Amino acid sequence: MSEYKSDIEIAQETELLPIEEVAAKIGLTRKDLELYGNYKAKLDYTELSKKEDKAKLILVTAITPTPAGEGKTTTVVGLGDALNRIGKKTVIALREPSLGPVFGVKGGAAGGGYAQVVPMEDINLHFTGDFHAIGAANNLLAAMIDNHIFQGNALGLDVRKITWKRCVDMNDRQLRSIVCGIGSRVNGIPREDGFDITVASEIMAILCLSKDITDLKERLSKIIVGYTRDDKPVTAGQLNAQGAMAALLKDAIKPNIVQTLEHNPALIHGGPFANIAHGCNSITATKLALKLGDYVVTEAGFGADLGAEKFLDIKCRKAGLRPDAVVIVATVKALKMHGGVPKTELGAKNLEALEKGIPNLLKHIENITQVYGLPAVVAINRFPNDDEEELKLIETKCKELGVNVALSEVWGKGSEGGVELAKEVVRLAETAENNFRFAYDDDMSIEEKINAIVTKVYGGEGTDFTPAARKEMARLEELGFGKYPVCMAKTQYSFSDDATKMGRPTGFRITVRNMKVSAGAGFIVVLTGDVMTMPGLPKVPAAEKVDVDANGKISGLF
Repeated sequence: MSEYKSDIEIAQETELLPIEEVAAKIGLTRKDLELYGNYKAKLDYTELSKKEDKAKLILVTAITPTPAGEGKTTTVVGLGDALNRIGKKTVIALREPSLGPVFGVKGGAAGGGYAQVVPMEDINLHFTGDFHAIGAANNLLAAMIDNHIFQGNALGLDVRKITWKRCVDMNDRQLRSIVCGIGSRVNGIPREDGFDITVASEIMAILCLSKDITDLKERLSKIIVGYTRDDKPVTAGQLNAQGAMAALLKDAIKPNIVQTLEHNPALIHGGPFANIAHGCNSITATKLALKLGDYVVTEAGFGADLGAEKFLDIKCRKAGLRPDAVVIVATVKALKMHGGVPKTELGAKNLEALEKGIPNLLKHIENITQVYGLPAVVAINRFPNDDEEELKLIETKCKELGVNVALSEVWGKGSEGGVELAKEVVRLAETAENNFRFAYDDDMSIEEKINAIVTKVYGGEGTDFTPAARKEMARLEELGFGKYPVCMAKTQYSFSDDATKMGRPTGFRITVRNMKVSAGAGFIVVLTGDVMTMPGLPKVPAAEKVDVDANGKISGLF
């Protein structure tokens, strides 16, 4: 196996099995599938959802991300393949990639090396059209809001208090703030507006938290689109929009099935951002996977302070899930970067910098094992030039917290490189003590919930609220949303709300600048720092490297 081949070259060299054959490995028949070509399908969950849950649930999370990379999705896919290799019937459950990051900084998001889900071009681009359907439903509601105002505004919406934005699945900073409706009267009512990226839309969160079409419609009807002049909320249900929106989403709510390079099944469905939304794939896909395999391996976005916190405090709370074990992914290079080493010097051995960076990993371990009470293993995503002494230092520090370290070489070796990790995951899932608990209780106030996350999970000293945030928090409590879980919108690059504070910062406070309710999704979004709900492209976007030849073969995707 050459280590110099690109991910897309490896993927395109693999001979895929027809998706019916892959689905048959977990007991699915042709009638369970809605085919989208030869290699991907949607699952008709209505009958399948009646099966009993039987699988162990494994959550894969990571240290605070750095430009050096961690390899979380690669580890999920490789671990799933490795569990299958050692005789555990395993289903992978992942998020769908967003076109924004694919063409922006991150590139493709279907795993890497010899631990990928395929067809990777389809998964990274249009896939089965789920994100387009979500964008269409979002923008239908936006059109109905402005049409309602144009046609007389019977509900009394205050055009200065409309909270619903349009969306597009692309990083386009030009659309963050716009003025619309200008020109003649037939063009609508002039007002300020803006776009979110599709993965930040509440529709995405709703789709990922809905159990069926009926639940979907109920949640859609609860969306608050804005407020009247006397601060009364106006909902999508009052605009009679939920039926048409649900009609656009009737296929998007069905989980998608594809395969790994080793022809094992993977359900890929939904994709809310983790630094803006709750960062997990759909409840439908995860619960379906639990009925079809012995083990389910899933991931949560970014580091454990964001993705895992929301997976545990929001998704598990709402779906009644409990992970049986947690994998925390790290790399030697990323930890050295947390220790202050610039990206250009990460290849050189540097035990001192590594020791300075390891506390970031240790805080994530403490969160999983002590805050949430779950058994954990650290997976070191190993690279060929990693130094043995550096690897040993990580192992020693982790064992001081009672957590084992397993080297993962799935990027270069596929499932063979994940056997050690798979065996430790099985040991934890089947024998380790599990005292799962949430970071906060439902009946705490919004402020108490935020403080619990800041002090327990981030390791901060406390929270400061701007006057606007305090005013909105009081209004949300008054409107009856105080029991909702909170979804922190925070930079992914630090435990704090300052992206430059790497490692394990201490003595910091988090500033909440505002908050808003996602009444359909059932959580309160808490805005900190300068997190954007519409990202921009970098100076050299990944899109510049993507091409397609005369035969339709794509290159440069990753």
